[in-house]
Amino acid sequence: MENKVFKNILLEKGEGIGKIILNRPQVLNAISPELLEEFSEAVKLMAEDEDVKVVIVKGAGRAFSSGTDLKAFGQAFKEIDAEKVRRNIRRINDTLLLLENMSKPTIAMIHGVALGAGLELALACDMRIASRNTRLGLPEVSFGLIPDMGGAQRLPRIVGLGKAKELVLTGELIDAEEAERIGLINKVVSEDKLEEETVNLAKKLMENSPIAISMAKSILNRALDIDLTSLIDYSADIQVLCFKSENQLKYIEKFLERRRKEKETQKQV
Repeated sequence: MENKVFKNILLEKGEGIGKIILNRPQVLNAISPELLEEFSEAVKLMAEDEDVKVVIVKGAGRAFSSGTDLKAFGQAFKEIDAEKVRRNIRRINDTLLLLENMSKPTIAMIHGVALGAGLELALACDMRIASRNTRLGLPEVSFGLIPDMGGAQRLPRIVGLGKAKELVLTGELIDAEEAERIGLINKVVSEDKLEEETVNLAKKLMENSPIAISMAKSILNRALDIDLTSLIDYSADIQVLCFKSENQLKYIEKFLERRRKEKETQKQV
């Protein structure tokens, strides 16, 4: 990955983990057009970097993201150019689709708040870990808009249609523990353990075959889009590719060795 310098994004890389850091802490990482452009480029850089195996998305300062920067988008709201609105929404969602469909696993590391566009960005990640003090929600209806960065599409897949309707139509915020209860958050931890737990999850993911992870992601992302028979056929084709992949036997031997050690430990108890 080239040493790219952004104004609103920080990039970090080490031990196979790449971090994309939203860096507008003075406005709680509110999402501006400029930040989105830089985020898109950052996602592409992480996707192409062979040294990066897992990507973490986080926010600098006191929050993950407070959502859309209404002041920065103010002129766009005033112009009401229908075609421009459509074009901007498509461009934004192309970026989140790139994040969602990246062959590498992605983790949103959330603290403070994840609201509106900020939460929609987190929804495009494979997993979400949040600190206990986090507040989350899609409040767009409260200022006369709708979630337009894929939130209305991804949220029902994650928490179910009924709960998604409640969150979107009321615009109410929920805490991290409620978000975990409904499946929106994978794990809640104390704020002082957030970085450590997120990195631990990334390292756990790196223990597995990157090809198998990539293929499994591809299947899971398609699971609700195509019929079961077609998905099974697709899975069979993918499994063939996994069997043919380099180092496949190494991962099988590693798994069997881990099982053997677990059984020995159980016998000693």
